[in-house]
Amino acid sequence: MPEWIQFIGDRNIKTLADAEHYIVAKLMPSYATNGFGFYLVKLKDGETPIGMCGLVKRDSLENEDIGFAFLTNFTGKGYAFEAATATLLHAKEDLKLGKISAITVPNNINSIRLLEKIGLGFQKNIKLADDAEELMLFEKDLN
Repeated sequence: MPEWIQFIGDRNIKTLADAEHYIVAKLMPSYATNGFGFYLVKLKDGETPIGMCGLVKRDSLENEDIGFAFLTNFTGKGYAFEAATATLLHAKEDLKLGKISAITVPNNINSIRLLEKIGLGFQKNIKLADDAEELMLFEKDLN
């Protein structure tokens, strides 16, 4: 998916086995370590996966951050807004987090609009550890 690589980065996932390994090695440990992670987003029919949305705790950010990625056919239809809104509610009410961050590349206009729509405000440009790319940092107080 060209949009995922452009906006999220190339994780060198070329096969189903690569994807399974990435999920097990990189995404699933967060549930045991932090009590949260990325969640599969499906249509209400319960059968059609359309993307993911969830929380990440990065060593190079002070706060947990919200992230999302959706298949191209399902963007612009409100699904990301619905999932991100539910994720923020979970962060506030269940996880009792006080502040949420988000990062995005400056040319990802759709993500910037969504972050602003769910109440996150731009704070500053940053670079994460071991990454040369400049990112935009957004934040929201949940209290």
